[in-house]
Amino acid sequence: MLGPLDLRLLITFVHAAHSGSLSATAVQVGRTQSAVTMQMQRLEEMLGHSLLHRSGSGVRLTGSGERFLAYAERILKMHDEAVSAFSDKGLHGSMVFGSPEDYLISFFPMLLRSFGSKYPDVEIKVVSAPTVELRTLLQSRKVDLALVSTPNLNDVENIVRTEPLVWVGSKPTLELHDFGDAVPLALPASNAMDHRAALQAMGGAGLRYKIAYASNSLAGLIGLARSGLAISVMTQEAVPPDLHVLNAPLPQLPHLGIMIACADADQSPAVVAFADHIRSVLPSL
Repeated sequence: MLGPLDLRLLITFVHAAHSGSLSATAVQVGRTQSAVTMQMQRLEEMLGHSLLHRSGSGVRLTGSGERFLAYAERILKMHDEAVSAFSDKGLHGSMVFGSPEDYLISFFPMLLRSFGSKYPDVEIKVVSAPTVELRTLLQSRKVDLALVSTPNLNDVENIVRTEPLVWVGSKPTLELHDFGDAVPLALPASNAMDHRAALQAMGGAGLRYKIAYASNSLAGLIGLARSGLAISVMTQEAVPPDLHVLNAPLPQLPHLGIMIACADADQSPAVVAFADHIRSVLPSL
């Protein structure tokens, strides 16, 4: 006869299902990898079903694991709701929050500080990734809540804030960089919105350019701009004080809308509270 389910086993299982790695799960739950392996074996023995396919590259869910994951997540969500409803300490729970790197640098410290002072018992884990990757992580439920960018500024009901993209260089004007006939650009991956916006703007203005450097990290783009060997593109709030926003003869870049995206419609109280907090605070930061 199946006994009561241990919440600790469910928490470990959900982390393993979303991360696809027992070693990553061990870090997330604060146990050794061997302890995590034993937990999963114990859960499988209790249920009488294999939940995970194990291989050298990690773990993936079996058919039974896919079915059990939905139950495990619902049980943990109900647990968090019950604790929050009857706790004198307020909201409890955990979430994985995703955001592009420039928004993390510009906004996340203030969002976390103000939210954490109100809900100190909510644990927030952070994933930094561009919007295109965050949407995939949201669909696979590896991220619960994310800030994502959109070029469609007409979606006024869902856009929380707009941010201008700007050209950034080590000197106050483009002419002072003395680049010659073709402007060297340091840009993120080709599927990034700021990459596409930069090329469309340069092409529309008829300016000659070359993609001289590429970096998928904001720190890398900032370093390349500081070197003086190229100019880059980033959101205005992310520009460090030692770099310069460049204007004409460079073409104006568009604004991006910032939206809140959730993994599914059935969010935990902690996720709902943090989403509401972002909607309230982000427009004024």
